[in-house]
Amino acid sequence: MLDVVGVGTNSVDDVIQLGGELSAVLESSKARVTSRHVIMGGQTATVTAACAALGLRTGYIGAFGSDANGGLARDGLRSRGVDLSHAVVADAANRGAIILVDTAGRRTVLWHRSGHLVVPPDALTPESVAARIVHVDDDDQQLAMAAVRAARAAGAMVTSDIEHPVDRVEELIRAVTYPIFEQHLPLRLTGERDPERALRKLRRLNGGTLVMTLAEEGAVALEGDTFHAAPAYGVKVVDATGAGDVFRAGFIYGLLQKWRVREILRFANATAAVSCTRLGAIPSVPTLDEVLALKKGSPDPLFT
Repeated sequence: MLDVVGVGTNSVDDVIQLGGELSAVLESSKARVTSRHVIMGGQTATVTAACAALGLRTGYIGAFGSDANGGLARDGLRSRGVDLSHAVVADAANRGAIILVDTAGRRTVLWHRSGHLVVPPDALTPESVAARIVHVDDDDQQLAMAAVRAARAAGAMVTSDIEHPVDRVEELIRAVTYPIFEQHLPLRLTGERDPERALRKLRRLNGGTLVMTLAEEGAVALEGDTFHAAPAYGVKVVDATGAGDVFRAGFIYGLLQKWRVREILRFANATAAVSCTRLGAIPSVPTLDEVLALKKGSPDPLFT
């Protein structure tokens, strides 16, 4: 049995670094590109690559394109030790994105995905998701729900990357074990700008631990009636692309170690912080030693 299987999106990204802040670039009619890179990413693919880098036995289920980028994405995950036995290759171009990164490390993602990049429903069986944790994203809600059903049949916990206010989002929130929200979605769903009030309103959908990433402010969680807030770590941000996905990998690692929620948040924040010091999504994922090096000297009992 694997430690974690990710079901969802992979991508090959065209990462473009700009010579100024994004707001100034958008106001001008032209801007110089300082560098350009083709880098592997995608929500769930990045989670699985990061889990593997942390030392977990990891698998990925998703649809790769039949083009050169699809081959690049497959080879990239396989070379990082991610099992692809149940992934599929579709007759379409691989999912991709254009990512604009400014001098402050902020980014804007312009993505594209063929409707032919589909995982057949019969590919998701209790055997294919035989893992302690199954992770899903909401890029394809039908696929996510099929993965949740298969995970439940296999007796696995389910973590998630929930970003989009689509029609079935509440169904997905109810179904997963650990809903992990992108920072803007709870506001859209509840009208509450305060993270704690937003998560308490979302409690009606899921009685488990609710988690919310807050970018440079860290992360928060509602565990029962207890609200936890964990600040981010101060690092020089090169590129924040993939930081939320790497956070989720750190969260999964902490769950498997059976740490307390506060400790899991601190570790996941440190994992994401290391990734922000590098360009791209999958190439930025840290090893366990690198995360612990960032935490060296911390008063947190977990790291003493």
